Amino acid sequence: MANSKHAHLRYNILDNCFRKRTYNFEQLLNVLNSQIELHYPNESISTRTLREDLKVFRDKKNGFGAPLPDKARVLKYSDSNFSIAQRPLLEYEQYLIDAGRQLLERFENHPKYEKLAEALIKFQDEEDQQENDAIQILYYDHNEEYKGIRFLKPLYLAIKKKQVLQVTFQGFNDTISNTFEFHPHILKQYNRRWFVYGFNKTKGIKEWSVPLDDRLIDFKVKEKHDYVTSNTSWEAFFRTMVGVVRVKGALVEKVVLRFHNGRESYFKTKPFQPDYEEFFEEEKQNQVWFETIINKELVQQILSYGRDVEVLEPENLKVQLTEHSNVMQHYYNK
Repeated sequence: MANSKHAHLRYNILDNCFRKRTYNFEQLLNVLNSQIELHYPNESISTRTLREDLKVFRDKKNGFGAPLPDKARVLKYSDSNFSIAQRPLLEYEQYLIDAGRQLLERFENHPKYEKLAEALIKFQDEEDQQENDAIQILYYDHNEEYKGIRFLKPLYLAIKKKQVLQVTFQGFNDTISNTFEFHPHILKQYNRRWFVYGFNKTKGIKEWSVPLDDRLIDFKVKEKHDYVTSNTSWEAFFRTMVGVVRVKGALVEKVVLRFHNGRESYFKTKPFQPDYEEFFEEEKQNQVWFETIINKELVQQILSYGRDVEVLEPENLKVQLTEHSNVMQHYYNK
């Protein structure tokens, strides 16, 4: 068994190296130690530890069974699509997961444990199916076509390290890509997709959003550039909008909705605007109101209720819903 100290970190670094380019043994050792130094200053591994790690990668029974040619002078996966993320957990990794779950049980009644508990249950369910052909128990909302998740960790680390990025982006309707200087500040998830917000220095816009999907072609760190921190109150920024699109200069307006067929109860269990208010009047018990900007995501959420919701205020939002209704009516009256 390889040296277990920081083994999970070493394996991830090696996996990334083997997928991207070829290395000889000395180059690989240097890259590995430089990466370990970033996370654990003044620490490194020996030649012997790296040799043991390579055995773990090649071992088909107790390791990853990686397509790493034996006795080759250069080290790189022969199958570029392979990743250790596709392989079951090693014994020591399963031990760490189990120990972590037992530790987190101490926080079982604390709100901060809730999402961790959900993530661990999902993880365990998938591992049981993979290893034991167990019956699937959890069926959760998952976007299988979403590939933007690969950007999440690098952007998270860029924000923590206050790094300036050069982003290459191409919209769905763009014929060519464009590049801009970007100072990332926060990450937000909406509708099973992630978005990064920050300062687009090229355009001079402080609250610029970039979706983490196929439109984000690439990004790289711009060294020796001063990072501009954000003075935006992101909590307030998002509480006055539905979704992720905020047109520059958009005004916050009061929206009043009337629900039909008892659908107000459903809205109250899962409101798309958390700061909604109810009316005290008896005849308005099927109505709610909230303050927000008017954007496409708000319209989409209202439309999701179909004929069971009616916009009472403001007038410009009523006009938008009327236009949507007329177009849809045209579709079905041809």
